[in-house]
Amino acid sequence: MIEKVLIRIFELIAQGQILSISDRDCLRRDLLDSYDRFQVLGFKCLRNLDADEIDVIVQQRSQLLRRVYPEISQSLSVHNIQLEPSDVIFPLLWYYWLPLAQRLANQQQQMGRSLIQGLLGGQGTGKTTLGIVLSVLLPHLGKTFLRISLDDLYKTHANRQKLRERRPYLIWRGPPSTHDINLGIQVLQQLRDRPDSPQPIAIPRFDKSLHNGSGDRTEPEISYGADIVLFEGWFVGMHPLPISAFRNFIPPILSEEDREFALECNAYLYDYLPMWDYLDSLIVLVPEDYNYSLQWRIEAERKLFNSRKTGMSDDEVTQFVKYFWKALHPELFFPRMIASEDRLLGAPIGKNLSSDRSLVNLIVEISRSHLPVRIYAKN
Repeated sequence: MIEKVLIRIFELIAQGQILSISDRDCLRRDLLDSYDRFQVLGFKCLRNLDADEIDVIVQQRSQLLRRVYPEISQSLSVHNIQLEPSDVIFPLLWYYWLPLAQRLANQQQQMGRSLIQGLLGGQGTGKTTLGIVLSVLLPHLGKTFLRISLDDLYKTHANRQKLRERRPYLIWRGPPSTHDINLGIQVLQQLRDRPDSPQPIAIPRFDKSLHNGSGDRTEPEISYGADIVLFEGWFVGMHPLPISAFRNFIPPILSEEDREFALECNAYLYDYLPMWDYLDSLIVLVPEDYNYSLQWRIEAERKLFNSRKTGMSDDEVTQFVKYFWKALHPELFFPRMIASEDRLLGAPIGKNLSSDRSLVNLIVEISRSHLPVRIYAKN
């Protein structure tokens, strides 16, 4: 739990108050003390910085917090995302959102072209919230922002119906093979290589409510590109595993039929690799326990039922979540994606960072309460 004195200081900053010398000293000490859990994104090791350099970091982050806090609060409220009280939203801003936005802005500035930032995360890990927050923060850093979801690349309803006729076990949209990869490559290429005089780009959008919840494409959004493009989804950037990884059964993969489905989904990941090549880097939001995603989805559906008298039962949610665990099991894929020596950010931009060609360079561990408990870099 963040100390109350720090929350008081964050509140003073948001109110535009001038901090006392002792308050500034407190922020400096905390910046160093929190390093092991929340690596300061985009900066070299704090232990190598002198006092003046640390003061600059504190000052810059304080100024940004003061400017964006009212707008962030309003935007989250509009999207019905509740992150109050202040001992929740201020730490998220100070340790996570603000330094991440600064890092992305600095990275794009170094590249001199549009940055395609991948974001992988499952149910309840905060993909949507992070996208909303970055859409507010990055303009304050002089950067335009665009968000695209893997969901926006679903094949049309008609094409998915034909796909299901051939493969009836595709009960729900979402597993590998249900997306229009060529469309994704085309859009990402246009966004990455936009000329000095940008031309309009049709950004695909998907409406999940159409066809009784089966969903279909809607009119595309016209964009002229952006400095920073966030491409998010539940398996964005995920690479296929060797077949040997599926040798043993792991719940809910408990039958040969389940294993065949898992192997097929794994094989279809190869088709996505050309699209992942357009990612400059990848952030992975990983729960401390992957079972949290089932608990989170049950809670979300119960809230939906209480407010609208509609939603899935607990058994239906369990069947739904386990279906996707069978497709790409988190216990198989996540350890291989995030396992490496923890180091500081600073690898060459756009460079593949591991033997499996994964672009993972930032990992955010998410607690049962949906909040980050550790943020670290993988180089």
